[in-house]
Amino acid sequence: MLHLHHSWLCFRSWLAGMLAVLLALAPSASSNISTSRPNILLLMADDLGIGDIGCYGNNTMRQGTENYSPELLKGMVSSIGYRVLQWTGASGGLPTNETTFAKILKEKGYATGLVGKWHLGLNCESASDHCHHPLHHGFDHFYGMPFSLMGDCAHWELSEKRVNLEQKLNFLFQVLALVALTLAAGKLTHLIPVSWTPVIWSALSAVLLLAGSYFVGALIVHADCLLMRNHTITEQPMRFQTTTPLILQEVASFLKRNKHGPFLLFVSFLHVHIPLITMENFLGKSLHGLYGDNVEEMDWMVGQILDTLDMEGLTNSTLIYFTSDHGGSLENQLGNSQYGGWNGIYKGGKGMGGWEGGIRVPGIFRWPGVLPAGQVIGEPTSLMDVFPTVVQLAGGEVPQDRYRTTQRNNSALHRHSNTHDKCPYEDAILQQCTLFLYTNSVIIVSPPEGTMWKVHFVTPVFQPEGAGACYGRKVCPCFGEKVLHHDPPLLFDLSRDPSETHVLTPASEPVFYQVMERVQQAVREHQRTLSPVPLQLDRLGNIWRPWLQPCCGPFPLCWCLREDGPQ
Repeated sequence: MLHLHHSWLCFRSWLAGMLAVLLALAPSASSNISTSRPNILLLMADDLGIGDIGCYGNNTMRQGTENYSPELLKGMVSSIGYRVLQWTGASGGLPTNETTFAKILKEKGYATGLVGKWHLGLNCESASDHCHHPLHHGFDHFYGMPFSLMGDCAHWELSEKRVNLEQKLNFLFQVLALVALTLAAGKLTHLIPVSWTPVIWSALSAVLLLAGSYFVGALIVHADCLLMRNHTITEQPMRFQTTTPLILQEVASFLKRNKHGPFLLFVSFLHVHIPLITMENFLGKSLHGLYGDNVEEMDWMVGQILDTLDMEGLTNSTLIYFTSDHGGSLENQLGNSQYGGWNGIYKGGKGMGGWEGGIRVPGIFRWPGVLPAGQVIGEPTSLMDVFPTVVQLAGGEVPQDRYRTTQRNNSALHRHSNTHDKCPYEDAILQQCTLFLYTNSVIIVSPPEGTMWKVHFVTPVFQPEGAGACYGRKVCPCFGEKVLHHDPPLLFDLSRDPSETHVLTPASEPVFYQVMERVQQAVREHQRTLSPVPLQLDRLGNIWRPWLQPCCGPFPLCWCLREDGPQ
């Protein structure tokens, strides 16, 4: 259970992201805090299941500090199935011409900081151009990983790249070794008229491939598992047992430096993604194995950050929002051990083409004196709604060439002051996989009763048959041969069936065709807003390039320890 102080606002939302609701909930006679520009603290977990949170029903993970001491972005798509950047030394990333909320808030006088995970690219043409770096996207300060914490960082069996690369290199080694032996035998027996040159080159290539398969794991650790402060590499590779204290120190340092505000601080946790790096004093403390230990460590981290706000007198002037980027990753399973989160009553998990378990994430808010404690909101929202809401709270203007649907959601909810009334608006939230809209789903809210409809055009084929995930794969596919195309599409009423267990048909649902027509209309409207952009996650932008590899020494001697505390 996450560390919860008083005055938290727990949103049981479908996508748990629209901070604009907060403005509607502010008391009519609020203090100057509600009319001034607040400090903004965004806390985002990595793959935390909604069923792992205490205010969402979990009662088996510890609450409190106890006695312990111390993603759809414009252009970030692929036509071949890649969903994230695969290497720190790749050229893809958040397009340099993109407008972020950090850029807008910086222009409005906010101090802006990012601590933790970035995973939106680093370099374009050289190892030092830092074209995708957070400091080029509106953040004044950055400390953390320019990539993402992966299982390969700890040489886990649950591997993103290492095991596959080792297998490929071993196969190529065997092929070239066989070629070398065959040529050598043919040369010695005079059965093959060949010189010794191809024999030698084949043998040398085989030896290099064998060495590569042996060292590739260590090379990945040095290439991807590093810490940076602004443009300087401070640790390469990371020392995992000190990472959590260093992140907390950096957060505290930022808050102290900028306590006179206003500030925007985005803490992007490395928790609770595999390999679940956890400090020794949290190991074995939960009822849910290493995953539970890691959740409880993050719980403690949240408590430490809130305590810092209290000590610096920032509590009443700071809007805090805690969420997760995805639901729990069910495929993170090895033997009888589950290393991914629990998604409660909701079907599926991370990356499953739109099933609720992957997209329904926690949304917890706190702003004492402005937000009432204990309020629960059930509106469907999107994490993309953070952008216009943060910008509006800071007194900025949302760019008019994007986010049109999101702005419509915000303005409607601004007017929706009584959250217990029926939803007064109609809007759609579209889930898209790579370039293929129809491989995901659409959520639509119908006025005046506020029914929340969910339509799936395509769903992944779970493995094995009857399972609720794609076990044996890294993630469920969302297009290609391992998906089911539904005609007619699957229709669910999330208002009555949040677990998506009862498929509605024209025979069982009188408004089936009306809902489908509205969904198709929303899809057509969305497609008209799209324009071609350079793809960032295709092969050309997503392969390792030695000249783009960040290295704190002469390449490939990438090793350093420059950490001397937060700056």
